[in-house]
Amino acid sequence: MPKLTGWWKNRSSAGKVELYTRWSFHSFVLIEIFSFGLSALGAAAKETPAGIAIAVMLLVSAHAVVTGFHTSRALDWIVGRRERPVRLAVTVVVLTAAGCLTLIALRGAGTLQGAVAAPIVTGMTCFATGSLVLCVGRLWRKWCVAPAWAVGSALTVLALGVGVGEACGYAVGVLLTGLFMSLAYGFSGWLLKTVHELDHARELQAQLAVAEERLRFGRDLHDVMGRNLAVIALKSELAVQLARRERPEAVDQMIEVQRIARESQREVRDVVRGYREADLAVELEGARGVLSAAGMDCLVEFEAGRALPAEVQSALGWVVREATTNVLRHGDARTCLIRLTADDEGALTLLVENDGAPEAPAGPPGSGLAGLRERLAVVDGTLRAGPVDGGRFRLLAEVPGRGLRRVEVRA
Repeated sequence: MPKLTGWWKNRSSAGKVELYTRWSFHSFVLIEIFSFGLSALGAAAKETPAGIAIAVMLLVSAHAVVTGFHTSRALDWIVGRRERPVRLAVTVVVLTAAGCLTLIALRGAGTLQGAVAAPIVTGMTCFATGSLVLCVGRLWRKWCVAPAWAVGSALTVLALGVGVGEACGYAVGVLLTGLFMSLAYGFSGWLLKTVHELDHARELQAQLAVAEERLRFGRDLHDVMGRNLAVIALKSELAVQLARRERPEAVDQMIEVQRIARESQREVRDVVRGYREADLAVELEGARGVLSAAGMDCLVEFEAGRALPAEVQSALGWVVREATTNVLRHGDARTCLIRLTADDEGALTLLVENDGAPEAPAGPPGSGLAGLRERLAVVDGTLRAGPVDGGRFRLLAEVPGRGLRRVEVRA
């Protein structure tokens, strides 16, 4: 069963909305064929020649297939995968106009009854209207499609001498059904485009966060090393000039260069250590803010103000940071729980649990969890991660009381 449902559960929110929208529109192809095409065959028993009835059914079936294909290409254009299907839209317009003209002409000649021709014309124009609305950009143009079909149908009926009353009936029927389909198709296209834009914005947000952290680290490193390297270059150049003149001060300058180089090493280590160490309270609040900004219901529970050794804070802070990244990148989470608890013996337990976890990993396992286990091993901690019941994913980091005491003693 998981393999049968994985094709749905493993999709993102944008993917689910797109799949649902596409198959809803694909079902309209069958609805048009069975609702309007088969009615033409039923008309064969109502004084309509069998050949005409079959030809009308084939016309409606061809129209349904072409319209469904155009709808699919229009959805591709909405999500940015293809160019606007202009030629295919023209084909839909020509086929719909030709089909309606044929049906109305048969109705005017008395070959096809009005009770049969009117529903088929209305059905063809309403589905064509919805499909065309998807590939129209401006809103006012979307609302012009249905009135255009209504006016065209009424004028055609009048031109063929069917009657004013029937022409008004065609106009009203085509207009109402066309406006309804315009609203349904237009809203579906807008929703699909909005969901894809939000999904893309979330990816950009994660990328910008990474880029901002890299810029911060690069700026700190430049501030530390820029001045020292400039001094080293100047003093080295001075030492070379003094050595060429066989001056003893060259040795003093090289000793100063050595001192500055060692100081630079120490400062670089401090920068890297500050980058690698993570404050647990800051990481917990940061996780709450990032996940909430991504549209998730994030609950963070921890005891504020609790004093913990720096190594334990750094290890657990990195667990929170990596878990938050995984929740954003993998699955389709709507809720997330982050809880830090301590028992009577002082052991710490960090729980990160979210829903929307995929049944199977999207690719080979990365090095993130392995790196966390290495960090936790320094404080005798352990890490467990994996899916649990209810389509949830749980990450559990534990630091025993002896690990805390050992770190405190070493400090």
